[in-house]
Amino acid sequence: MADDPAQPGRRPGPGINTCLVRSDTSRDALTVEGTGCNDLAAILDRSFAEIGRVRGIFRPQLTIREIGAVLTVSTGIATVSGLPGVGSEELVQFPGGVAGIAFDIAEEEVGVVLLGDHSRLKTGDRVFRTGRVMDVAVGVELLGRVINPLGQPLDGNGPVRCRHRLPIERPSPAIMDRAPVTEPLQTGIKVVDALVPIGRGQRELILGDRQTGKTVIAIDTILNQRDSGVLCIYCAIGQRAASVARTIAILRDRGALRYTVVVVAEGNDPPGLAYIAPYAATSIGEHFMETGRDVLIVYDDLTHHARAYRELSLLLRRPPGREAFPGDIFYIHSRLLERATRMLDNLGGGSLTALPIIETEAQNIAAYIPTNLISITDGQIFLSPALFERGVLPAVDVGQSVSRVGGKAQRDVYRNVAGDLKLIYAQFEELEAFARFGARLDEETHRIIDHGRRLRACLKQPEFSPVCVPAQITVLLALTVGLLNHVPLERMAEAEQALHRAAAQIPEEVSRRLSHAGGFADADRVLIIEAARRALADFQPEPRVAASAARQRQEGA
Repeated sequence: MADDPAQPGRRPGPGINTCLVRSDTSRDALTVEGTGCNDLAAILDRSFAEIGRVRGIFRPQLTIREIGAVLTVSTGIATVSGLPGVGSEELVQFPGGVAGIAFDIAEEEVGVVLLGDHSRLKTGDRVFRTGRVMDVAVGVELLGRVINPLGQPLDGNGPVRCRHRLPIERPSPAIMDRAPVTEPLQTGIKVVDALVPIGRGQRELILGDRQTGKTVIAIDTILNQRDSGVLCIYCAIGQRAASVARTIAILRDRGALRYTVVVVAEGNDPPGLAYIAPYAATSIGEHFMETGRDVLIVYDDLTHHARAYRELSLLLRRPPGREAFPGDIFYIHSRLLERATRMLDNLGGGSLTALPIIETEAQNIAAYIPTNLISITDGQIFLSPALFERGVLPAVDVGQSVSRVGGKAQRDVYRNVAGDLKLIYAQFEELEAFARFGARLDEETHRIIDHGRRLRACLKQPEFSPVCVPAQITVLLALTVGLLNHVPLERMAEAEQALHRAAAQIPEEVSRRLSHAGGFADADRVLIIEAARRALADFQPEPRVAASAARQRQEGA
């Protein structure tokens, strides 16, 4: 009989799996052990149920991203494949933080304008879509800052923190949202305010050869906005770093940087940055305009902008046209400058005044880009190198300068005092050119030439020295009534300074009316003339000198 392993006191045979249960094990102990197993099963059941519930409600957040690859890289552009859904002018991202804008979209590849250093990229690098267009930070936080077209600071004053951003490409305001130009923008430059006035919301072109003072006129206009409430934006496009630094120093030293935003695309930056710079600056200005502010924006200069766009177009193998510019060169400037306007009062009443600058070659204003911009803008200020060489600064050629809408915004006091000055000045220049041939001139012609020379001397002005409205009116009124006819030409600058001091003594109420379009009464006119006469008392020649001068004029006739 085999051994019974269940019998007490007997060991189980080897290899037999058994469970030893003591003979005194009670039914209660077995019940407790059974209860523990049930609890474990319940815990496991609850755990698996919770896992199932979580799996049921979990939705993985997967993002589908189109990834392309760089095919070729050259100065300013890259050719990319593998982005079938990319949109026109969509922002794409390269490794190393380099961004680009999709410009040419073909079936198999995309031409991208780079906004960073192309030397950091290589063939095969991955390219990602961003799903958004290029935008820029906007807001009052930018005032006093120097930034690049991407909104990155260049002044070393820490990051730019703005609450709002706007696309750099925005549609221009609708026609029914625009208001007429009725309020002047004082430049502080006598020849401009008197003869070629500019209104708020106008687009006035400044053109001339190299080194004729184009930027000086724009900077003087910015300096003159100190107490006018006008915010300013200076957009430097393709300028040398030294020139930009000098301009920023002038603005800072004269307290103009606090109400100015400086957007800089230097000459050694990628052409893509030069291309987007004016659009980014305009979006910054539009934000202020849409909040009801008056804004002045200077594009210095659009010649470099056109050349940058030509470079990009040729690299992208777009067909060239006249002067190798692409066919849409007119459109890129028109869509930029059409954004400058004055808004209706129920839309805030803000304005954006544009002063684009372009450079001519040998005074050829019939070249492609100058004629395009002349046709787009509301007038032009032409700077003559001949006047510049003769020391007539600012070298504004009054005969070729015009303001098509600014005359409607000019203050009544200017029309009263300087209404005929442009015609008189043009007549003087014609007679002066005729007199160079050595012809005998009558007394009336001598008088016109003599008066014209004094007019030209009065319109001279040192750079970065804007003149307030009361001082301008005092000088122009003294010239109009003949108080300066007997002042020697070599002392005209001294006489003008004396008139400026006299203007500072004009009663504050009269000065306020002159500066804020309060009208020009006959009593005000008499008061200013008397103040000017007293200021010029020391400049009248002695009777013998006056008689000698008159005799010389008669002999010359």
